[in-house]
Amino acid sequence: MKRTFIWIGALVVGALLGLLGLNWLDVVMNLVATVYTRLFQLLAVPTIVLAVITTFATFGSKGSKRIFGHTLTYTLLTTIAAAAVGAVLYLLLAPGNLPAEVVNSSSKVSDIGPQITYTEHIISIIPNNIVKPFFDGNILSLLLLAFAIGFGLSKLPESENKAVLTKGLLGLQELLFLLIRGLIWTLPLGIVAFSAQLSAQLSAGIVADSIGKYVLIVLGGNVIQFFVVLPLFLMVRGLNPIHVLSKMMPAVLMALFTKSSAATLPVTMDTAENRLGISPKIARFVLPICTTINMNGCAAFILVTSLFVMQNGGIPLTWSTILLWILVSVVSAIGNAGVPMGCYFLTLSLMSGIGAPIAVLGIILPIYTIIDMVETAENVWSDSCVSAMVNHDLNKNCSSLL
Repeated sequence: MKRTFIWIGALVVGALLGLLGLNWLDVVMNLVATVYTRLFQLLAVPTIVLAVITTFATFGSKGSKRIFGHTLTYTLLTTIAAAAVGAVLYLLLAPGNLPAEVVNSSSKVSDIGPQITYTEHIISIIPNNIVKPFFDGNILSLLLLAFAIGFGLSKLPESENKAVLTKGLLGLQELLFLLIRGLIWTLPLGIVAFSAQLSAQLSAGIVADSIGKYVLIVLGGNVIQFFVVLPLFLMVRGLNPIHVLSKMMPAVLMALFTKSSAATLPVTMDTAENRLGISPKIARFVLPICTTINMNGCAAFILVTSLFVMQNGGIPLTWSTILLWILVSVVSAIGNAGVPMGCYFLTLSLMSGIGAPIAVLGIILPIYTIIDMVETAENVWSDSCVSAMVNHDLNKNCSSLL
């Protein structure tokens, strides 16, 4: 509780500093925010790899299969629910089309990031070099490698070599968590910087060019998923959503400012274990997986944005089209990487692939910072809910695993 109050205090101080409008102060705050983001990204990659390897190695294939099954089930259910909420809001609020001259105008979207097809995105996940995914920070490729190594380690016959290797990996993991705890101890300074950065952007009018109903649908869908749908999932499993959210609030706040569930992962794991009381074996297995495949906010964004872009391109939005894109958004979100603007680039690739007017995405870009923040906070909250539900299920039905 003390840490939460300190973080909230840092949030307020940062917001006030950002409103001062001092150029030198904005530069300093941007520098500090960038340093913290890079440090958490640095720790995120080895955290994911070591967590998956050690969990597979210590659980064994049977235990890993059970826990992965629970995780995947809750991930699919929550992600489908998020997309469905977005579809319902889109049909109810029915945003109108943008002016034709805006839709047909040349766009600078192509200069923002690489445009690749979704097939190329899937192929890029399959590593062809054991070192390259570490340099590129390709989370999904690293997950595949970690699964393979962890599974192979669990299948090795018991021997001194296996014991030494396993203890070495566990020792590295403990060292990593020591570094994470040290970084979290200094995090109030980072929160001041993140908050000042956001406050300065808002005062500069980033939200002023919003697209009205579209923004209301995207943000409204995230709010409903955050405060209604996910708490309902928890209550069905016999968990108190207020208790879970209060314990996981540091991770949710961190996600809000970093706009990266992968960068927030060290905080999410530490908070889940030490505040919420989730078994380390569960937290260190479920949360790295959820960080890469449990993208509630991304699924809603992909669906709503795709429908909006297609509508402006003159594509009829029939029931069959909407249902198809609910499926596409869920599958795409699961294959997305938990990095800033990941959903934006993925939606851009999908729309380019069907020839929709991607100039609309250029109009959305100025306000995407706010959307990305809310989405990431929702994603980490959903990760927290999934890990809490899996922990509850295994404690209740499979206590022998723990």
